[in-house]
Amino acid sequence: MDDAEKGIYDNSANLPVLSTPAAAHLADEKKEIVETYSTAAGDVSPPSSPTEKKPQEQQPPAKKPAPPRRKVSKWIRFQLWFNTYRKFFTFVTLFNLAGIIMAALGRFPYAENHLGAIVLGNLLMAVLMRNELFLRFLYLISIYGLRSWAPLWLKYAVTSILQHVGGIHSGCALSGAAWLVYKIVDIVKYRAIQHPSVIATGIITNVAVIVSVLSAFPWIRNNYHNTFERHHRFIGWLGIAATWVFVITGNTYDIKTGEWRSDANSLLNAQELWFAVFLTIFVLIPWLTLREVPVEVEIPSPKVAILKFQRGMQQGLLGRISRTSIMEYHAFGLISEGRKSGVHYMICGVQGDFTRELVQNPPKTVWTRELKFAGVGHASAMFKRGIRICTGTGIGAALSTCIQSPNWFLIWIGSDQEKTFGPTIANLIYKNIPPERMILWDSKKRGGRPDTVKLLKEVWDSFGAEVIFITSNKQGNDEMMQGCLEAGLHAFGTLWDF
Repeated sequence: MDDAEKGIYDNSANLPVLSTPAAAHLADEKKEIVETYSTAAGDVSPPSSPTEKKPQEQQPPAKKPAPPRRKVSKWIRFQLWFNTYRKFFTFVTLFNLAGIIMAALGRFPYAENHLGAIVLGNLLMAVLMRNELFLRFLYLISIYGLRSWAPLWLKYAVTSILQHVGGIHSGCALSGAAWLVYKIVDIVKYRAIQHPSVIATGIITNVAVIVSVLSAFPWIRNNYHNTFERHHRFIGWLGIAATWVFVITGNTYDIKTGEWRSDANSLLNAQELWFAVFLTIFVLIPWLTLREVPVEVEIPSPKVAILKFQRGMQQGLLGRISRTSIMEYHAFGLISEGRKSGVHYMICGVQGDFTRELVQNPPKTVWTRELKFAGVGHASAMFKRGIRICTGTGIGAALSTCIQSPNWFLIWIGSDQEKTFGPTIANLIYKNIPPERMILWDSKKRGGRPDTVKLLKEVWDSFGAEVIFITSNKQGNDEMMQGCLEAGLHAFGTLWDF
């Protein structure tokens, strides 16, 4: 929970939610909806002009004692825990483990002759599942290939796959490290016929890959971000360099004759070489788009920095920024009115040293990759109608979808949003989203947060939604995901896997 989200959960009173009209999405009902939401949420409609005085605000209701949390069955909790990410991870690791066991028993002839190819094949797949270009390609073919004809169950399945491909990334990386250990053990076992340089580079590669994989474990990644970056990135690069040496030496040294081959045919025909080539290319692609770009920083409150960049963006994308060229990159959602708007924004809530420094010492330029990362919100283009619900700084990942598509409903829960996030974000909302297509819930004015599940149910029915995308902190995400699954609402929540 960052500073901009503090206050949302201070009072957990489940306040009553006003029922929305049964046909909220029909044009002839718009007048009724505007009046309803204006009455229920005085903060939905902006003043008609900057100089117009707002009516005197009523005192916020007295805080009520927090009600007991909604009881959720163990089956619901298990389904959310054993999500597609963990299913992918389990399948990939068990599949590779079975291969290692079969190879050890002498029942996997391909592994005996192409151990290096299996190692590099796993590592290449791990890199692809985190590569900006490859993921954008997957989203592109999924959106344009399915949105006009596919049944909802297929769209849900594909969206879940796109959101959880990190399970393949983690599974293949761990499996690649395991196969590499097996290969080194095999080389050392027959060290009498191997050249010392092959053994040495193999051990270096092994250590580098294992350190890179271990540094990405969730506890390290979430609690020691810079440690994760230094080891996962730089030791990973060292591992790639060592892999090249390992592949070249391993395929040019003839263990039968004990001599180095002078011809290049054996190397060019080696599967390991081409896996190494594509692995290197996909690692390099995002870094080739790295640029230092000018940025304007707005500080509406001590809790938030609003960064303004040149260039319009399509919805559902994330950008990574840093003050240096290769260290401490952080991802934030991008807000833009569209590709032709000419600008896009990032909302950076104060959460750690990096974001605190953005507020205390705003930069004139930052480093960023011009090839942007597709978040799960990018898949919203696959559905006809949906709900985008967010809390606090989650508006940064959610707002573009509702601005760029008239078929998406925005629910934003926060504490004193207009004061915290400033006029830029408020103007983007009021300019592009009509009152009948949004609910802005100020937990400070209303004395607490709403019953989010009840609110989602009512908007789901009245708006005719097909899907819900959630961007919130862990507490809010878990509550909403559990409630939606129990209520039969199809929702995709926040992940903390990258």
